Amino acid sequence: MATTASDQDRRRRRRRRRTQIVIIYMAIAIGLAWFFESQATTTIIFVRHAEIAAMPVGDPSLSYAGRQRVAELTRQLAAADVIAGIDAIYVTPYRRTQETVRPIADQLNLPINVYDAEDTEIVLGTILKAHKGKIILVVGHSNTIPVLIANLGASKRVPEIAADEYDNIYVISIPWFGKTKTIRLRYGTPYRADDGQTAPAL
Repeated sequence: MATTASDQDRRRRRRRRRTQIVIIYMAIAIGLAWFFESQATTTIIFVRHAEIAAMPVGDPSLSYAGRQRVAELTRQLAAADVIAGIDAIYVTPYRRTQETVRPIADQLNLPINVYDAEDTEIVLGTILKAHKGKIILVVGHSNTIPVLIANLGASKRVPEIAADEYDNIYVISIPWFGKTKTIRLRYGTPYRADDGQTAPAL
């Protein structure tokens, strides 16, 4: 039986509908993939700067012990992610924080972003907006790290950091949905508490 023009038209319409359905499903799949990628877990790693030299008093460099600790930190964090590593680095405008991350920044070819140690909320807002789903290293001070972590809603019970306590690594995991979690790790020469310590150094 001969195919009529009406039959051919119906077949063309069916093919168009099938093509449209395939395109719609592909668009939905791409959109979902983009959404879940953009909403991936953000990881912020907080460390205090390494040990400092006695001089100059105002803005000291790292001591020999501090440089040794930096070598260990670099070994630990330069390959923190098996695929890409740390995506961004933030430090305060002091030699001790910048020298702590310089080897990591050089190894990963990353710029060092400087933030105001007094404006913890501003730097956290910048990090969460600019680096969603990434791994960020933030170097701070004994009196700022607990505040930064608390401001993220991760933990308000981070213990006070002592004057000669430099071995903490805080890993904050911020999922796009769910509870923010805090993990504390140790690295390098271990801290040993001493009841006769002075007030915490910055």
